[in-house]
Amino acid sequence: MQRYDLRHLGDNFIDRMLEIMTELKEDEVAIFMFEIGDFSPIQKSADAVKEAGYELMNSLKFNEVDWTLVVKKSSKVES
Repeated sequence: MQRYDLRHLGDNFIDRMLEIMTELKEDEVAIFMFEIGDFSPIQKSADAVKEAGYELMNSLKFNEVDWTLVVKKSSKVES
């Protein structure tokens, strides 16, 4: 498990998050931290994780301005 701090990217973190996710091994977990802003990145990031075929294990507010996503590259195939 590794944590990736994407706060420096502001609202433009999703492309970098997806790029990192492609490097994950089967059953590996990654924690992504980003700035909340107007809360729209939260839903966008959750949608991006799902569309990419990864498992969103947790999504929570870290503090007043930051959010974390816990993402897993699952080896099991959902039907």
